[in-house]
Amino acid sequence: MKVAIVYHSFPHYREAVLRELLNSPRHDYLLVADEQPADQSIKPWPVADRSRFVPARCHRLFGAFLFQSGLMKLGLRRDLDAVIYLGNPYLVSTWLSALLARLSGKRVLFWTHGWTRDERGPKARFRILFYWLSHGLLLHGHFAKMAGIKRGFPPERLHVIYNSLDYEKQKRLRDAIRPEETVALRRSLFPRADLPVVMCSARLTDSCQLELLLQAQAILRQQGHEFNVLLIGEGPARSALERMAHELQLSVHFHGACYDESTLARLTATAWLTVSPGKIGLTAMQSLAYGVPVVTHDDVATQMPEWEAIQCGLTGQLFRPGDAADLARTIRTWTQKPPDPATRAACYSIIERFYNARFQRRAIERALEGRPADDLFWLKEPEACAVPPQLPGQSRFPSAVAGEEPAREFSKQP
Repeated sequence: MKVAIVYHSFPHYREAVLRELLNSPRHDYLLVADEQPADQSIKPWPVADRSRFVPARCHRLFGAFLFQSGLMKLGLRRDLDAVIYLGNPYLVSTWLSALLARLSGKRVLFWTHGWTRDERGPKARFRILFYWLSHGLLLHGHFAKMAGIKRGFPPERLHVIYNSLDYEKQKRLRDAIRPEETVALRRSLFPRADLPVVMCSARLTDSCQLELLLQAQAILRQQGHEFNVLLIGEGPARSALERMAHELQLSVHFHGACYDESTLARLTATAWLTVSPGKIGLTAMQSLAYGVPVVTHDDVATQMPEWEAIQCGLTGQLFRPGDAADLARTIRTWTQKPPDPATRAACYSIIERFYNARFQRRAIERALEGRPADDLFWLKEPEACAVPPQLPGQSRFPSAVAGEEPAREFSKQP
């Protein structure tokens, strides 16, 4: 099949899966996007192979609504068999292009987070109407799939493809890190290199709620349990966090933004735990790929889909949102000792099974080929996965087939 993938712009963290698709033995892909980033805080990925790229400028109309040039013509192209659109209902041109693509006999898929919370009212109806334009949705998690089933979407049209970074590169870097390098780096970052390191790699914004991490650090210091905090990233909340760390006399190192994977690998290797007190996204994938467990809050209605990678007691833990004392208790549990081999193996396993570019490519192509969504397809197709995995949400989401919302208490279950 000849398939176009349409984004407003390609962010740098999509590089691995886009390369995997471009190198696919099954289908031929064409990338369509604006070369200017939609969000100036996110580094764009420039497509090197210009023969497989079509520039499509994005123009802001009003509010959150955008229009992308060239999509009408794309929807009518006779050499395309399918189009995968970024599933953003505020891209007005996608509505029109997707409709034209369907009328001209193309298969249309939307790549989207889907439902991450329980929307109601006109906004919810607006999203549902948009999603019905597609033949199927490519979703990042099972919570979104269950929400779609509840809203009347057939389960076979809701494909869970997860999310990923460049895990093959991360594995190579992980294997090359020497213990003595990690010790030396800790000493360069903190006056007390013997203390555990808790890190977070994310844009420093209010939504990350990193002040909770510093509050928990202060609580545990009063209890005699000290640790260092490593924050990797820039953002509008940095100055307030720096003031807070200074006033509370906490051991916090602000590294700044880092897009070099080799540097991120070495920094992550210094940590015993990643804590994202607000929502968590690809930060979870970044941490787990290097064998570092993850802690975030358990309110799934305000989370990102990647929280589903956390298997409580194995790859991390969930705490009560906004509760610094509960976060402190959780951090204390996970910083009694460094991650042991079993913990690291569990972290690697969830990424190797689901959250990697190869798995995403297989799941996307299953949807492209018109096969029904099957969350256990890797049990039937050896190429998809080397070992039969356990569904990440199995114990948390027992009612997926019935289309029920997950009970809140399941989010705390292992």
